[in-house]
Amino acid sequence: MNIQIYCGKKNFEVQKAERYFKERRIPFQTLDLKKHRLGEREIRLFLETVGPESLLDRQDPRVREHPACYYDRAELLIPAIQEAPWLLKTPLVRNGNQVTQGVHPEIWEQWE
Repeated sequence: MNIQIYCGKKNFEVQKAERYFKERRIPFQTLDLKKHRLGEREIRLFLETVGPESLLDRQDPRVREHPACYYDRAELLIPAIQEAPWLLKTPLVRNGNQVTQGVHPEIWEQWE
């Protein structure tokens, strides 16, 4: 198992995801979206598994002001997310080709 937790800022959901894996002694890697530049393949995987409607943090007023909030095609979303990763709703938890957005212990148990 190769767990990666993508986070933009430390919020309660990110802390819950980290705590889940720490309590079970499952090694994970935290990737800060401010420092880690997302590649096209990563974003495409997120879009395919999570979906564009769940991927962007549409509750954030700053995100709602960005034009990417209204995009529905991957060709438009990928470059927008690459230049503004703060658009993403975090945490994004990845295990290989499997990705969840938010805290989903019922899915993570199946990964073990």
